[in-house]
Parts: sequence; structure tokens; C-alpha cells
Amino acid sequence: MISRLREFARGVRVLDLSAFLPGPLASLLLADMGAEVLKIEPPSGDTMTQLGPRDARNRPVFYEAVNAGKSVRRMDLKIPAIRAEFLDLVADYDVLIEGFRPGVMQRLGLGPSVLRERNPGLIVCSLSGYGASGPMAQAAGHDANYLANSGVLHRNGRESPMFYDPPIADLSGSLFGVIAILGALRARETDGKGCDIDIGLADAPMPLQLFQIAEHGANGTVPRPRETYLNGGAAYYQVYATSDGRHIAVGAIEPKFWAAFCAAAGHPQWIARQPETLPQTALIADVAASIAAMTLDDCMTRFAGGDCCTSAVLDLGEAIASPHHRHRMLVRAAPDGALQALFPARIDGMAPQSRAALRAALPQSTAAGRT
Repeated sequence: MISRLREFARGVRVLDLSAFLPGPLASLLLADMGAEVLKIEPPSGDTMTQLGPRDARNRPVFYEAVNAGKSVRRMDLKIPAIRAEFLDLVADYDVLIEGFRPGVMQRLGLGPSVLRERNPGLIVCSLSGYGASGPMAQAAGHDANYLANSGVLHRNGRESPMFYDPPIADLSGSLFGVIAILGALRARETDGKGCDIDIGLADAPMPLQLFQIAEHGANGTVPRPRETYLNGGAAYYQVYATSDGRHIAVGAIEPKFWAAFCAAAGHPQWIARQPETLPQTALIADVAASIAAMTLDDCMTRFAGGDCCTSAVLDLGEAIASPHHRHRMLVRAAPDGALQALFPARIDGMAPQSRAALRAALPQSTAAGRT
């Protein structure tokens, strides 16, 4: 039975000119929803094929993971005849995703006016580091730079700011791109017009900070490390080490959950201390000392039975093998053996289907036609 998810974007055709993660992830999610994706790569292929680990068959794991279910064609868009061939494709597609620095598409002779002349209904989604306009439009960067630039990195970490894995700005930029594309497709049903979507990956963390930004606007506050409950300042939202070198995560924000945690811990006197001023250094130390006297198994036996909002900190292998994730079936092996992280939605009770393997890249197009 075909998953209902595969019907959501069926009939939509996507050209993907991007590389690495943000753009290819956006087209991957569209493919998960049934879109037909053709990935256009330079003659040498996507640089991602040279990065990261390889499997037993010497396949590039990261590249294969983010491009499964797509077709690939190599084209040298600097050659006029090949560019004309590409524009013939544009006429028959609904969406174009590109991840170049601003101005590159124009220099390739594929600027908005050229694309729009060939296909007035084309939706172009550009995913760049800092967006198509502004003083940093041409700056180079990666996720760490975007998080540093957006105020996120400053307040996270203990002794110093801490990087994130997975990359938050890259991934959220992909998600916002997909949301915008789906909205543009819906709008086009009314007026038949395409549009140009400009997403800066450095912009993507801003709406994720809506609480912090609202507080800053209201009170002028700037959250600092361990001064909010979300970044380590609270005893009730904290990671604690166990005696066997493992960790538990406590997320008992609501008073009823904190009370349940304190009761299970055998320290009901902690309940009244939840409103203590942040950072709750003394209370954190008290809880840490109690947890440090228990093994992880002791903790899970003690806290798992009630609404304590307490979890073991699992490594990736443990997480994939856990009863929850095994039941949800959103991480599983494809027919070719590749382990896939699938679209995280069950539609009408059905988990999404595994993705087909990446189709082998067609040979490079030449001025005389495809070889």
C-alpha cells in the first residue's frame, strides 16, 4: 500500500541545483511527499560525494542519504548549448532550488528574468548563507557562523559557547524552504504565477527564538549562559551525571512534574525550591549529588514509573533500537540496506515508505547532446 504521504506533492516536478545539505534536504522532503526530483550537478559531481564516511561498497554515506529517491544529471551550465538544454528542462518543472551565493545564477545566465520568461509559473527557492541582500550577502559561512550571528551560540554551553550537532540553521533553513515552496505552489493554483523565495540560513534561527526575542523587546533582556531554564539555569530542566558515567535529562518544567520528580527522588523538600532565582546553582548541586549516587538503571527504575519527565541520555545506536523508535518505524533499512531517517509523520496511522536508492548520475551533457 502506498503511503498517503507520497500523495501530498505528487505531480510536482523539482529541479535541484544545490549541493551539501540545506538545498538537497529540502528537495528530499519534497520527494518524500511524492515530488519528482531531478538533481543537476556540475561535471565533477556534488562535492558532498567526497565528504564524510563511506559504506562497505565505497558509497558516500552522507551524499546517498540526502539524495535518495532522486534522479541525477550532470550538466556544465557554463556552456551555452548546455544552458539552453537546461532551460528546456525549466519549462517543464514547477520548482527550482539553488544554493549558490547571490549573483551566481545571474552570472550563469539564469537570472530571474530568464527563468521567468521560460516558465512564468516557476517557483525558485534560493538558499544562501546570509540571503540575497544586505551587508553580508556575499560572506562565506557555515552553521556555526549562522548561530553565532543570530545570538543563539552566545547563550548555549557552560564554560564557552557550544556548537550544535545536527546543524540547526542549515536544517531549519531547509524546513522553511519547504514550507515556503508548498505555500507558493498553493498560491499558484489561484493566479498561475511563480515567485522567487530568498532564504538566508543565518535568518532561519530568528523565528526559532520567538520567546527570547519577545522578552528582549519587552524588557531589554539578553539571555546569557545558564540564566534561563532552557540553557542550563534551572534544576528542573537539567542534565545530571550518574555514578556509572551515564546521564539523565530532567525536563520537569511544570510544578506537577517537578513535584513528581522530587517525590520519586525521595526529596520532597525540593518541591518548594522550584521558584528559586536562576541560575539555581545550589539546587542544581543538591540534585546532582543525589543523582550521582545512583546508576542509570537505578534512576530509570526510580523515575520511569511516574510523570517525572526524566529520560536516559541515549547514544544514537541506543535511540534507534529503543522501543519508541522501533514502534514508530521512522528509522529503518531500505531495500538496498541503507539505514534511513524518514519523514517524521505518520499519515492515517501509516509510517512513510523507505526511499528508493539514488539513481546513478547520467553522463555529463555536452554541446553535442547527452552522451
